[in-house]
Amino acid sequence: MITVEPLSGDALRAAIPDLARLRCTVFAQWPYLYHGDPSYESDYLRDFAVAEGAVIIAAKDGDAIIGIATASPMSGQKPDYQAKFAERGIDVASLYYFGESVLLPQYRGRGLGHAFFDHREQQARLHGAKAATFCGVIRPADHPARPADYSPLDAFWQKRGYAMIPGLIAHFSWADIGDGEQSEKPMQYWMKAL
Repeated sequence: MITVEPLSGDALRAAIPDLARLRCTVFAQWPYLYHGDPSYESDYLRDFAVAEGAVIIAAKDGDAIIGIATASPMSGQKPDYQAKFAERGIDVASLYYFGESVLLPQYRGRGLGHAFFDHREQQARLHGAKAATFCGVIRPADHPARPADYSPLDAFWQKRGYAMIPGLIAHFSWADIGDGEQSEKPMQYWMKAL
């Protein structure tokens, strides 16, 4: 039986190691190719969980966590996340930021991605957000690690009512799988009015 629900309190604290491993597992795949560290991820999730208005949604198959989605008010995010919006005159206080949405590959195509967005959009509205936003990594079409059968999520996001914000691109650094050094990656922002 697959369920999707917010985690909080003791249940969230107990799940953090599993959530951290899941983030590392899924983000190691295309297009992120992220060389993750479960200890760093656990710290990130603990910090995220205590942010005002934040939500962490878990998808479970029985007791096993198979997916996670996070969201919080943009005003609670790091200043460099907020800066690109402020530079454009977009009111940061009116935005809700969708962090990540990760799901094990064998569970994709079952509507869980929609459930993650439904839960986060509901949370955003509860906190008075006027719009939801997130960003996705931009990789070249000819990248050697790109799987031949890869299908970008753009159509899914558009179906949910999100649109790219032209020119609103941030840059974040991480080490790709197989690289010893971090490198900067462009991240395209998307937004939807709520």
